[in-house]
Amino acid sequence: RHVQKVSQQLTEIINSCLESEPSTESLDPGGDMDPEEESAPHCLWVDKFTPRRYMELLSDDYTNRCLLKWLKLWDTVVFGKEKAVKKGKPSTAAHPPFSHPKEHPNKWKTKVQLTEEILEAELDQHKRPKYKVALLCGPPGLGKTTLAHVIARHAGYNAVEMNASDDRSPEVFKTRIEAATQMKSVLGASEKPNCLIIDEIDGAPAASINVLLNIILRKDVEGEGAAGAGRRRQREGGLLLRPIICICNDQ
Repeated sequence: RHVQKVSQQLTEIINSCLESEPSTESLDPGGDMDPEEESAPHCLWVDKFTPRRYMELLSDDYTNRCLLKWLKLWDTVVFGKEKAVKKGKPSTAAHPPFSHPKEHPNKWKTKVQLTEEILEAELDQHKRPKYKVALLCGPPGLGKTTLAHVIARHAGYNAVEMNASDDRSPEVFKTRIEAATQMKSVLGASEKPNCLIIDEIDGAPAASINVLLNIILRKDVEGEGAAGAGRRRQREGGLLLRPIICICNDQ
């Protein structure tokens, strides 16, 4: 009770200091701040000061850029942006002329640039990334869930989170995956495509993992069939057209 009382006093002091600053009115971002911050003055500090933009992330920059690059590769299928994938090619091709030694052009490229080239090169016939699921693994508190939500919003998606360890039934697991990847979000004024985030995927049973693998492999098999049958199944929603990010502690 004493710790809770002291923490509440500190929170009130900080809020009073922030409200008394004259610069807060002039630095109003004009709608950038979430209304949840103002309506919940007694929320936890980890929720109040959680990163909400890409530049506020404190996690590994290489991981952040790779995940964002992989998510942006879905723009051709999800948003119909043909130029999104082509923009990376002239920029990477422009680097070798500036490097003096022409014998080893890849020697001076960073690890991020090499990863981006590999991701761009591996696209299937439907212009989707070769790897349909991204896996974030690491100890608790590393910022995996925050990274997934921030990058999903940054790329223009509506983040839909589900816990794999809660849905033990494979039927429920399949239903929730298909609902999140095939249905659009109509919560806001502007509809945004969903990006499914599956947390605690290491706690899911083997049957649920097989359901996820069947959804991934089913589309590749269907794509190899006839064009008419592929279009028919694509209308039915059998083809996965939304990215999936899985999170686990134990790889």
